[in-house]
Amino acid sequence: MKNLTLIKMAVAALFFYSCGSGNNEETTSSSAPDTAPEVPESIAEGKGIGEIEEVNLEEELDEDMVKMGKAIYDMKCSACHKLTDQRVVGPGFQGVTNRRKPEWIMNMITNVDVMLDEDPAARAMLEECLTRMPNQNVSVGDARNILEFFRNNDVEKTGNKDQANS
Repeated sequence: MKNLTLIKMAVAALFFYSCGSGNNEETTSSSAPDTAPEVPESIAEGKGIGEIEEVNLEEELDEDMVKMGKAIYDMKCSACHKLTDQRVVGPGFQGVTNRRKPEWIMNMITNVDVMLDEDPAARAMLEECLTRMPNQNVSVGDARNILEFFRNNDVEKTGNKDQANS
């Protein structure tokens, strides 16, 4: 009986001690910060968030990359995205290289979860489409092939490519 009382007292003491008295050195401010949160440079430049910081594009399309990109698109993307401007589950890809920088496109493909959480353009598309793009675990090399395929598609559908990179 004495042991039970001692255990109860010890538990109560630990409880009160862990809750503290509220006298912490750390203070929180209820006022709004003086400045807006800093926007990462990659977002401000329209490059998105991820490991792709710079993509060097040749004027001439690489036909081998286009073919590999089409195969990946057919396998991983075509169920939700069309090559026209038609939205299915996700947005259509027609004109994507004229609207988005190549770094943004590749970061969206390879780093989709962070892009949907933190990039304003990706979040706006999520609000419009109402469905999160799944992470397809696409490598950087495969994303570059998909980008080349998109460039080719834009030339075929719109007559222009890479207008967002200008």
